[in-house]
Amino acid sequence: MVSKLYSMGLIGVEAFLVTVESDVSKGLPCFDIVGLPDTSVKESRERVRSSLKNCGFQFPSGRITINLAPADTKKEGPLYDLAILVSLLRSSEQLNSKNFDFDSSIFVGELSLNGELNAVNGVLPMVLEAKKKGFANIFVPFSNAGEGAAIQGINVFPINNVNSLIMHILGEKPILPQKRTLIVKQKKKYMPDFSEVKGQYGAKRALEIAAAGGHNVILIGPPGSGKSMLAKRVPAILPEMTFDEMIETTKVYSISGTLDKDYPLVTNRPFRAPHHTVSPAGLSGGGRIPHPGEISLAHNGVLFLDELPEFSRSSMEVLRQPLEDGTITISRARSTLTYPCSIILIAAMNPCPCGHFNHTGGSCICSPKAVSKYLSKVSGPLLDRFDLHIEVMAVSYENMASNELAETSKQIKKRVDKAREMQNNRYKDLNIICNARLSPEVMNKVCRLTDTAKEILKNAFTKLGLSARAYDKILKISRTIADLEMSEEIRMEHVAEAIQYRSLDRKYWLKDV
Repeated sequence: MVSKLYSMGLIGVEAFLVTVESDVSKGLPCFDIVGLPDTSVKESRERVRSSLKNCGFQFPSGRITINLAPADTKKEGPLYDLAILVSLLRSSEQLNSKNFDFDSSIFVGELSLNGELNAVNGVLPMVLEAKKKGFANIFVPFSNAGEGAAIQGINVFPINNVNSLIMHILGEKPILPQKRTLIVKQKKKYMPDFSEVKGQYGAKRALEIAAAGGHNVILIGPPGSGKSMLAKRVPAILPEMTFDEMIETTKVYSISGTLDKDYPLVTNRPFRAPHHTVSPAGLSGGGRIPHPGEISLAHNGVLFLDELPEFSRSSMEVLRQPLEDGTITISRARSTLTYPCSIILIAAMNPCPCGHFNHTGGSCICSPKAVSKYLSKVSGPLLDRFDLHIEVMAVSYENMASNELAETSKQIKKRVDKAREMQNNRYKDLNIICNARLSPEVMNKVCRLTDTAKEILKNAFTKLGLSARAYDKILKISRTIADLEMSEEIRMEHVAEAIQYRSLDRKYWLKDV
């Protein structure tokens, strides 16, 4: 007898429907799984065999064939165990239920040898796809039900073990669907506050602009000037995540298996700070089966690269295309996957190996050649992708000893929230979340400059020899500065301030050292 039911597979952060067919026929005993299964799928045979025996069912004798369709798509992971077991029970006529609708149900889960279900990765995208395909029910391991229940319009049933599922199918002991997951804020670790940073008013202003418009920032200054302190405080002034952003980010963490079991939704913007020894694959994602890297784990949040020149050249160059597109495509011999990576990139670096080149308060001991070699580790194309170039000077004694109360992160965040609200209203029908993601077509419509602003930008473009990318970024930064002042028109002072944030490459990289 042939039976058919449904499960889900994963390709990157997207799920796809898998039809699980089983056939038990006469012949020499064998158990074959076809449909491009990987090793972990093939090993389902032993998990299913032991689970059936230990749950009181009889393992069918004869020739068993399991087909996972579509047959031309690779099936990976142990998440088909539950569907294979239920399908096998039906085809061996050990499970007969006329009242249960198998055609509207999805089965996902990894079996242990005693019939209990273990958690699997990627349940959230599977539930989203099941709802999209019109399925009414999805059965998942108990520990995965919370993340699946974040989606409305589909019943998510938490399953502890095979016996409880069988009793539900037979109608003997129904399982209640998981209650819809409420948005419970993740516990925030101690969030550093901007009020703790002495001085550095210019850098704080630049980071406020970066947060308001989603711009990338590079901080250059001597050791101990506060570059890392400033970067670590940026998450405190970013807007709260929308529900759609929570779902997008949770999908990435669900796929990678790093989702917090106590909080089924990622509600805090990620802040990732990998060490400079990270490999290109660690940043971009990779492996035999490509998994999300640091740049994708920072999706809708901040990726902080401290001591940027210490990263390998290949690791740094990995960032160029994702910063432009907001997605990263990983190609391997066996698969090509695309992961989202809409991030704010913040990088910090010293101006030379000793850290004191071009700065007062310290004597630089580096030779001109050493300075040039150090700076050249950051390529021009990568530098050009940073919207704001910020020089962080050493803090004076007067600022350190001052008792003046600086602005708190909460005060700065209020202005950032107002600017983002203005952008949300402006781009609500354009699928754009912030000024940094403006396309050239939209930018021409929303970046309206006064005559004096146009004249200043024209002079800067000519005298500074700006690239086309730098010109676009100045316009986007000007748009954000105007939004912080609640101005629809971009005025002269907005452009003048934006131009200041694109001058450090001339001071350091083009300087004859």
